[in-house]
Amino acid sequence: MDDISNHAPTHLPSQLRDKDDHVHLKKIGRNKKRVAVIGFGMVGVAFVEKLLKYDVQGGRDEWEITIFGEEPHLAYNRVGLTQYLRHRSIESLQLNPMSWYSSHAARLHYHLSDRVIAINAAGKIITTMTGLEFAYDECILATGSDAALPPYMSKTRFDEVQGTFVYRNVKDLDDMIQYAENSFGTRRLPVRRAAVVGGGLLGLEAAKALSELDHVDRVVLVERNDWVLSRQLDQEGGTLVLEKVKALGIDVLVRTRIKDITVAGKTLDGLLLEGNLGEPDQVIQVDMLVFAIGIKPRDDLAEAAGLIVAERGGFVVNARLQTNLPNIYAIGECASWLGECFGLIAPGVEMAEVLAFNLTEGQHHKLRDMKTPDVSTRLKLMGVDVASFGDFFADKGKLSGPLPGEKTAASKVEDLTPDSIKSKVKALVYRDPFSDVYKKYIFTADGKHIVGGMMVGDVSDFVTLVSLCKTGAPVNKPPGEFIIGAKKEGEEEGDELPAEAQICSCHNVTKGDIVSCVKKGIHSFGAMKASTKCGMGCGGCAPLATSIFKGALKAQGVEISNNICKDFAYSRQELYQVIKFKRLTDFTAVMRAAGVKADSLGCEVCRPAIGSILSSLYNDSIMKPVLRQTQDTNDRYLANIQRDGSYSVVPRLPAGEVTPAGLKTIAEIAGDYNLYTKITGGQRIDMFGAKKQDLPRIWERLVDAGFESGHAYGKSLRTVKSCVGSSWCRFGVGDSVGLAVELEQRYKGLRGPHKIKGGVSGCVRECAEAQGKDFGLIGTPQGWNVYLGGNGGAKPRHAELIVENVTRREAVRVVDRFLILYIRSADKLERTARWMERYPGGLKALRDVIVNDKLGICADLDKEMDVLVGLYHCEWTNVVRNKDSSMFKQFANTDDTQIVSEKITERRQQRPVDWPQDSAPLHFNVLQLAKDAVWEWRTVCKLSVLHRQSDSPSSVTVKYGEVQLAIWNIPGRGLRASQNMCPHRKAFVLADGLVGEDEEGREYVSCPLHKRNFLLNAEGGGKCSDENYSIMTFEAKADEEEDALLVLLPQTEVLDSVLATDKWMLRKAKEEMELLLNGDKNVLEISGPKAGGLVGGAPGGGDCSAVKSNGDHVSASALAW
Repeated sequence: MDDISNHAPTHLPSQLRDKDDHVHLKKIGRNKKRVAVIGFGMVGVAFVEKLLKYDVQGGRDEWEITIFGEEPHLAYNRVGLTQYLRHRSIESLQLNPMSWYSSHAARLHYHLSDRVIAINAAGKIITTMTGLEFAYDECILATGSDAALPPYMSKTRFDEVQGTFVYRNVKDLDDMIQYAENSFGTRRLPVRRAAVVGGGLLGLEAAKALSELDHVDRVVLVERNDWVLSRQLDQEGGTLVLEKVKALGIDVLVRTRIKDITVAGKTLDGLLLEGNLGEPDQVIQVDMLVFAIGIKPRDDLAEAAGLIVAERGGFVVNARLQTNLPNIYAIGECASWLGECFGLIAPGVEMAEVLAFNLTEGQHHKLRDMKTPDVSTRLKLMGVDVASFGDFFADKGKLSGPLPGEKTAASKVEDLTPDSIKSKVKALVYRDPFSDVYKKYIFTADGKHIVGGMMVGDVSDFVTLVSLCKTGAPVNKPPGEFIIGAKKEGEEEGDELPAEAQICSCHNVTKGDIVSCVKKGIHSFGAMKASTKCGMGCGGCAPLATSIFKGALKAQGVEISNNICKDFAYSRQELYQVIKFKRLTDFTAVMRAAGVKADSLGCEVCRPAIGSILSSLYNDSIMKPVLRQTQDTNDRYLANIQRDGSYSVVPRLPAGEVTPAGLKTIAEIAGDYNLYTKITGGQRIDMFGAKKQDLPRIWERLVDAGFESGHAYGKSLRTVKSCVGSSWCRFGVGDSVGLAVELEQRYKGLRGPHKIKGGVSGCVRECAEAQGKDFGLIGTPQGWNVYLGGNGGAKPRHAELIVENVTRREAVRVVDRFLILYIRSADKLERTARWMERYPGGLKALRDVIVNDKLGICADLDKEMDVLVGLYHCEWTNVVRNKDSSMFKQFANTDDTQIVSEKITERRQQRPVDWPQDSAPLHFNVLQLAKDAVWEWRTVCKLSVLHRQSDSPSSVTVKYGEVQLAIWNIPGRGLRASQNMCPHRKAFVLADGLVGEDEEGREYVSCPLHKRNFLLNAEGGGKCSDENYSIMTFEAKADEEEDALLVLLPQTEVLDSVLATDKWMLRKAKEEMELLLNGDKNVLEISGPKAGGLVGGAPGGGDCSAVKSNGDHVSASALAW
């Protein structure tokens, strides 16, 4: 057998493994300490992360780690199990990207689907179910727990009866899904009723999961107590959550005990409920049953190994997590410390921290001891925010330690009676039945210290109160202010928190940890998350963590330049003036006249910003080749791109008016093209799911019916919303519909720094919500009141009254001047609300300019608007009349089409399948697709279809085999080619993205969906601005004589095997991991990078040297994704 000291342990069948494998395994890390981690869950991987951190930061490099997991998956987030039902992708739950594993491959090894069955403590050897023997120096038990079962359900019976489940891991969910689907497939009937036993945290999660299964009709939750979450909430809080659960359509039986199950043969068919107060027992029909009544520590390795187990289960450990046997430790749910096992992630992570520190830094520092862990919880259950912290039942006479501010020894707490405890505390209770908020904060009797509490509906103060509770510090304000107090003006959330305040309880991340990241130069929130793990558990801390992160950036003086981007040393306002007075008419001319680098390609920020300025000044057709490549994807195709790469179509309906004939046309189009239809907030009809190649035909039918483009895709006027006004309403005093139609017809097609919305209400009842729009008019008996600078969105703002009781014509002129001034002076992507907020002198100064004509420019503003609106043209009509729809074809080299996303039916309409949440990293490159691949220059399309321009990039998509390729012509730089699929969301859209260049002059394409930038030049080789992704790039060249465009490619079947569209298209209920495993769901062996293998984020992943044909060998051509 070869020396494998530099490789990961090989996962071999027992019959092929050398019987002396453990001897060779001892050679791994000959000069390093070997640690075996038994259990590949959240606590196990937390320990590994912390051990590696201390090992690397201490400059030691003395540990070699091997993890053994019995599941076929890398460590994943069990807190997010319910999300799995939505995306069915284990990858999206993984705690670390594959690139993380690869980066530690020299010291970190893994065995999956291989359970440890024995520990020889004397010989320091563990044995796995496949027969592998592994010698260790230190052994860490992180085996977690199993789901507890009730007395009437033995493990044998549980395994035999079909239809009974527990809720602990992904396999449990897969079994539930399969049972429900198979039941439907066999009987053609859904599961009539599924029951969950247990109304705790897991029970509510399980009930929510069952309620989301397609083939489950009803869900019933059975809880023996009077309310749910009885371990975290009192009766009032639990009852509030109970009502929320019922509102979701889940039946709840409280004060109910189950005596037994009933079966038909070996299949569950009901529950035998114990009668209350002398009533007879009752049987209810149930087709599925999920037990969520608690956990049982997994300590089955103890007996044979000689490990002591606690009375209630779990490996007994001391304060340093040591078991009774040398060099064996236990952490997480399987560890019993002071007679208690903790079923939450936070205590487990704290144990991992203590142990990792002691094993590394302990030889130079005082060893750490385990302290009473924080068992505070904050979760979103059934859509309801719920939290508890500290001694939240202290007012009921339950106390876990001495009260803050007292000197009572912890050992004497047990001597206190419930009544004496109650006399030492007072509860502050807040109830808001209108907002469904309940809070109980428990203070010491003098009100100087907070002891514990619970929250339902509003948990915004959770971190602050937990910090005060843990430190025992006196409160700095009266108790009542914790309920009714408000944040000071300009104060950032989290400003008052101390550095030691815990922000992420799942991974024990403090405010100081976040601030420290910023001080180290981490200025990306994503990078901070990757560094600290903050927000990568339940996710509840993300808003507060974001606020603290931004505050830390400000404190470090991280400045935000007012320049439009790196390519121009001007603000948008300054650039507007340059373009206007130099009469520049295209992007290239602007770059040459005002750019930092005259021949720069620009970027995804300045190109559309300049395109917007040009349209605001000249309103020329953006479909002209010289202007089209300056537009972002929506404007380029005159429709809104959706998450599956399809588009939405919104015809203009001025003021929401539409005739029955018009409605019929829209309905027929939507039916013919199978489009999802919805009424928009702006009183229009949106048709979703249109394929790019179908857009011209859809527009032609709309135009023929008298419709125009609604400009829903542009930074332009969207709609002018109206009520029916005096036309119909008995309260209306103004013709709101007529004025709204006039304003919408006047400003249609008007482009600005951002989208613009208007509203007109016929009276002060304000049914059109005009004061929530960029401009709004409200009818009065004397005329019209004009409001400016309002908007909804993420940061709503009420519009301000600028003029009262003016005539219709005067009102229009005020809006004219306001819009022109806004277009002239606003920043890039700045709404009128934010522009108004920073306008020098505020509303009064603006009124002086556009109403009182203080600067004498009103006539100029009026004229400028008159000229601009006179240039209007319907962009859809132009395309229809032009008759050239080649730019809308899916592929430039064929009329074939491909489906890029499956659809699901929801409420009788079709929509794309959901994206997996938190998708795992995905890297593509061409470092060895296959050793026998034949790389040749292959013609993929005619050169002329690329419509090359002298001053602006152009692009097309071509079909090669079953793979979509994107090809660009970049003037002065040549041709570029890559895969068309963006790996972030697996959308086939890169050819439609904006082309730019980075600070080093390297060309890139910006994905239209989420603006991740991928390098296109040979040196960059597909690297992404987000290190989690990269794409395959290829060399391309032109044959002018033959009108041919050639790309250096392998055979179609070679490329198809990796990039075929049907391998990556969004599918319903299909795990991405199945693709990565080539359909093998049983075993996943990840033990470091392997040449020619499929390794996520392997070192160098994303790099792509120029690929050259080289006989039997292709240099720099491997795949690592």
